[in-house]
Amino acid sequence: QVQLVESGGGLVQAGGSPRLSCAASGRTFSSHAMGWFRQAPGKERECVAAISWSGGSTYYVDSVKGRFTISRDNAKNTAYLQMNSLKPEDTAVYYCAVERFGRNYGLESPGRYDYWGQGTQVTVSS
Repeated sequence: QVQLVESGGGLVQAGGSPRLSCAASGRTFSSHAMGWFRQAPGKERECVAAISWSGGSTYYVDSVKGRFTISRDNAKNTAYLQMNSLKPEDTAVYYCAVERFGRNYGLESPGRYDYWGQGTQVTVSS
């Protein structure tokens, strides 16, 4: 059974730099894209960052470019989201997602991903 477990969230002061981790188990995802999404209250889920299986292609939503960095360690079946210079508007539940079937969607499309974690809350205080 595939399981994605996010960690690293919590209450952070504005300007902080936490790192989220997403550990996958149940199958190997080294050949599949992985993404980080977030959903704030009253807002739609959006892709924050995503990375291809090789790491050669990445996507970032405009609001986090230059502040967030996505990476992956295929040997550990783990993806990371380094978040720097956090702002109160970054407050949301952050979800990890992994594809399996390689649908022809962009890295930023939720439809590309087959497995989702339970989410980790990130709250940024001003």
